[in-house]
Amino acid sequence: QVQLMESGGGSVQPGGSLRLSCSFSNLNEKDMAWFRQSPGNEREGIAAVVRRGGGAWYADSVRGRFHISRSDATKTLYLQMNKLISKDTGLYFCAARERSGDFVRAPLWEGEYESWGQGTQVTVSS
Repeated sequence: QVQLMESGGGSVQPGGSLRLSCSFSNLNEKDMAWFRQSPGNEREGIAAVVRRGGGAWYADSVRGRFHISRSDATKTLYLQMNKLISKDTGLYFCAARERSGDFVRAPLWEGEYESWGQGTQVTVSS
């Protein structure tokens, strides 16, 4: 399994920005994503980067504000979060999918991913 470790979380005021990082242990992973779990809600996929075709996927709630990227040179997945709002508060996880081939459902479905980090907390509050 891929070893994943998130960092970069913290507290920020509404309208502010944060950049999350996720270091990964090897280069065999295929697709990677960020998920978050807000208080009282299920974990949801918010951004994914797909190796085949190189596309990025975003949840409607973050599209236009968040940007996902990865660097194989530094073995790091990033999530740049801008214009943060209180609803962005939650525990953020990175995930890796080692299977190749088509997605069973969608890049933002948690069932696609086998490896998970421990999460990093993001709190947006004035």
